[in-house]
Amino acid sequence: MEERRPLVILSGRAHQRLTESICDYLQIDKGSVRLSNFSDGENACQIDENVRGADLFVVQPTCPPVNDNLMELLILLDASRRSSAARVTAVIPYFGYARQDRKDRPRVPITAKLVCDLITSAGASRLLAVDLHAAQIQGFTNIPVDHLFAAPVLIEELKRLELPDLVMVSPDAGGVERARAFAKRLGAGLAIIDKRRTGPNQTEVMNIIGDVEGHTCVVVDDIIDTAGTLVKAVESLRERGAARVLAAAVHPVLSGPAVDRLERSFLDQVIATDTIPLRPNALACPKIRQLSVAELLGEAILRIHEAQSVSSLFV
Repeated sequence: MEERRPLVILSGRAHQRLTESICDYLQIDKGSVRLSNFSDGENACQIDENVRGADLFVVQPTCPPVNDNLMELLILLDASRRSSAARVTAVIPYFGYARQDRKDRPRVPITAKLVCDLITSAGASRLLAVDLHAAQIQGFTNIPVDHLFAAPVLIEELKRLELPDLVMVSPDAGGVERARAFAKRLGAGLAIIDKRRTGPNQTEVMNIIGDVEGHTCVVVDDIIDTAGTLVKAVESLRERGAARVLAAAVHPVLSGPAVDRLERSFLDQVIATDTIPLRPNALACPKIRQLSVAELLGEAILRIHEAQSVSSLFV
């Protein structure tokens, strides 16, 4: 009988608290690795334990600072491969550059494809991600991709809140499928915001499709970045008579003026997951509440390690 390969989980510096929570769920110790920087800013890495023949998982969301965290992920993957791990899985709770997934203008890169190539070249033999901004990114690489969804975590919280006259709102046409799935699971109504993009991080709300008057509206999205789209959506919903407006999102990027915008807005609450660590100003914002995806990621890692179904998590 073949001996089972040991399970080892390493963490970059992007979100060590999430990695520790994953290890707590799996009841294992986090792998020992030294991460540092030279005086000129170059990253340095050394794995401090024997991982030869191990089933190794490297946890590192490529959240801000995106390029630093991406480079550290690549270095960790390379060190893992050169340490003779049997299999190296890149666990990327938040996949940066995912919004650059197509040529929508002349002479622009498809950076999501470039990042996938870098991850593969660095030594990953498998990729585990949560709520990719574009599902087709799974086809940008020839290694297996396990695509997880944080919807069960968010839906469970919305059920717990017992919100009356609930309507799930998609902030744009591209998010209709996500909002419809939430609405089906919650027995809620559905509304769609017709959004036109006028430039990078600039949007204009044109119309709302669906009945929101007197209802509790929850705007569902995968990413909250500068919160410009979200705040305009909230304003439009309130203008059309929504009683309360909340937001539910997977990845709280919250860059630039996002937190200030949320604090000044009519939003009652923003529910997000911990695929990305909150910055200090976001932690201090009473409107923002984080839910953990550690159990979801831990269970997926365990199933991959034991060659069991991951998709059955979402049946």
